[in-house]
Amino acid sequence: MTRHGKNCTAGAVYTYHEKKKDTAASGYGTQNVRLSRDAVKDFDCCCLSLQPCKDPVITPEGYLYEKEAILEYILHQKKEIARQMKAYEKQKKEKRTELEELSRAAEEAKVKGFLAKELSIVSKPLNPFENTSGDPQPSSSSSEEAKQLPSFWIPSLTPEAKASVVQKPLGWAPAPRPTPARSPPQDRCVYCPMSGRPLRLKDLTPVHFTLLDPAVGRVGLINRQDRYVCAVTRDVLGNSVPCAVLRPSGAVVTLECVERLIKKDMVDPVNGAKLREDDIIVLQRGGTGFAGSGVCLEAKKSRPVMQA
Repeated sequence: MTRHGKNCTAGAVYTYHEKKKDTAASGYGTQNVRLSRDAVKDFDCCCLSLQPCKDPVITPEGYLYEKEAILEYILHQKKEIARQMKAYEKQKKEKRTELEELSRAAEEAKVKGFLAKELSIVSKPLNPFENTSGDPQPSSSSSEEAKQLPSFWIPSLTPEAKASVVQKPLGWAPAPRPTPARSPPQDRCVYCPMSGRPLRLKDLTPVHFTLLDPAVGRVGLINRQDRYVCAVTRDVLGNSVPCAVLRPSGAVVTLECVERLIKKDMVDPVNGAKLREDDIIVLQRGGTGFAGSGVCLEAKKSRPVMQA
């Protein structure tokens, strides 16, 4: 390669060096970024607000939410479903009215056609200045109304614009996620934004974390890395420690404690209640939209690609 070979732009081949330079300058190609620890949600933070929970609740799938945030979310989605259902019913009524008008117009056209044929069969000459069809003469006001066109300045009122079709709301679901296959929902229920499963208020379980230092206030907890410990073994909890929530007491314990101690007797060590398998809820650890529980910590952004 000559001295000026890298800066030559008259070649017939789009070289790797040119692709790399255009990727940095013009935004072509796919970018990969390794996410840091700051991009991963802590295990005790709400999945909606991404802040440490003051009054945490957990779903049966193990996703932690702030109670106020998840209640506001459920209320908002119910209002949105009701609004969509109202718009859908209005659209159905308009379509029914339109079909009735079309059928009425078809019947009137048949009658007018029949009368026109009947009036054309006569035994005397017709007066060309006489209105024999039976239709009233159009007035000037009706002709002016017919000449009125939709607004050309509003995109939704132009002659080419079509009314948007409103689909029947069968429940709100989040963006596609790797969830188990299931049949389309037939009810208008709210779905969990993380797991995609139906979310009901009675399925939320209150969670009670055991503080590492009870003397530290809420503001001090936010600034500390180690905030909570296991309710039984007093081990420090974190994103690297698998945890579980016991449904009867809401206590948070490590999975190691569950396997070694709790599953032997299936008794809640905090309040002594009997446990079932579904009473032990595995707490989903920190993750973002790009990284789930530390499995994939690489963000990828696909952009237009230059073809050689």
